[in-house]
Amino acid sequence: MRLSYLDYHTCGEPVRIVTAGYPELTGATILDKRRQAREQHDHLRRAMMLEPRGHAGMYGVIPVKASHHDAAFGVLFTHNEGYSTMCGHATIALGRYAIEHGLVPAVEPVTRFAIEAPCGLVRLACEVNSGKLGTVTFESVPAFVQVRDRVVDVPGLGPITTDIAYGGAFYCILPASRLGLDLFETPVARIVEAAGALTDAVRAGPAITHPTEPDLGFLYGTIVTDEAGRDETSFNLCVFAERQIDRSPTGSGVTARMALDHAKGLIGPSRTRLFRSITGGAFSGRVLGHADYPAPGAVTVAVGGTGHFAGEGVFTIEADDPLGWGFELPARFAEI
Repeated sequence: MRLSYLDYHTCGEPVRIVTAGYPELTGATILDKRRQAREQHDHLRRAMMLEPRGHAGMYGVIPVKASHHDAAFGVLFTHNEGYSTMCGHATIALGRYAIEHGLVPAVEPVTRFAIEAPCGLVRLACEVNSGKLGTVTFESVPAFVQVRDRVVDVPGLGPITTDIAYGGAFYCILPASRLGLDLFETPVARIVEAAGALTDAVRAGPAITHPTEPDLGFLYGTIVTDEAGRDETSFNLCVFAERQIDRSPTGSGVTARMALDHAKGLIGPSRTRLFRSITGGAFSGRVLGHADYPAPGAVTVAVGGTGHFAGEGVFTIEADDPLGWGFELPARFAEI
């Protein structure tokens, strides 16, 4: 078994795009294809994302045929646990990939096209100067606040107050101080532990529902923020899936944060804010306006950043390799 791939990164967060060797998905919709990938071909995700070829922080893309007539192509997003519904950092890298590999024709100074993600149609604007790709900005699907000031009893932490917002995926969003932590001084491992515990507690409680699509109704992760004011650059750490750390500011997370700040009256339309990640990498966020959508206060958001090419290759999976389809280290030897 052989899988060809291209590696990119956005602010240090990996984007592994499979280019050959993956079977064609035949579902009628993008969510059908996502279910088919999860139920029939998950061994391929594991082989690409997990050790010995990947690691616990790996992220990937499976390009597929779009079902939306406005999309140049469709995409499925993969990580250490499964399949996301939206990924901003990967979308930014996909802008460069699509133009450099001829999936869409390059138009200077800005190339515009759309891709179909599981959360819906995402429109991209890619800066092109003398053939070189610059900033890629995407227009989000409708983003909204699901609940404000939800109090969650978190084992080991007690009652924690968090907001939950949607930017293509659902996130808990709260400053580190609500967890009794300091984003800049607390060891990252403790922040990850607390964020993961909050995510687990919310997932164990009342179900999160999406207003139009049941497959999108789940909590993806927790975003722990600093205490920056409305006009300041803000730092955050996103802990998603199964305690995976996003090296980027998280594009769908920036979308959700902008929707939340807009709902709180902290930022108006056309006001740009910068968000930085644990690597120092930055995304811009700007509320474009209200969205016609069955969720109160829904808005669309423009998120911008830059992707970089990191390498390419072919993975081989030998038939007699007991670890060839990927593995995760167990917590204890008894689990071998």
